[in-house]
Amino acid sequence: QVQLVESGGGLVQAGESLRLSCAASGSIFSINNMDWYRQAPGKQREWVARITSIGNTAYADSVKGRFTTSRDNAKNTGYLQMNSLKPEDTAVYYCALGRVIGVPSVWGQGTQVTVAS
Repeated sequence: QVQLVESGGGLVQAGESLRLSCAASGSIFSINNMDWYRQAPGKQREWVARITSIGNTAYADSVKGRFTTSRDNAKNTGYLQMNSLKPEDTAVYYCALGRVIGVPSVWGQGTQVTVAS
């Protein structure tokens, strides 16, 4: 069974940076697309970023120019580099894998990102 382990969250001040990692096991990572989502308490889940199996990327307007997603297939790991963090970025961040673009099938447990105002 595919499992995703997320790490890298924490508490930072506005303007600082964090890098989230998403390590996959139990699957062929290279053929999967990876999406990043976030959810704040009482709010809807929001799509943040995507990197496809061939390395194409896309971002939500709210993070474009500040966040970058990448992947290292040799390590079965995806990354979300978050720069110039804002208090509005505070949320639990989730990674997800899917063989079909836009259709996640496996989710990580989430990692908390808190940006102090």
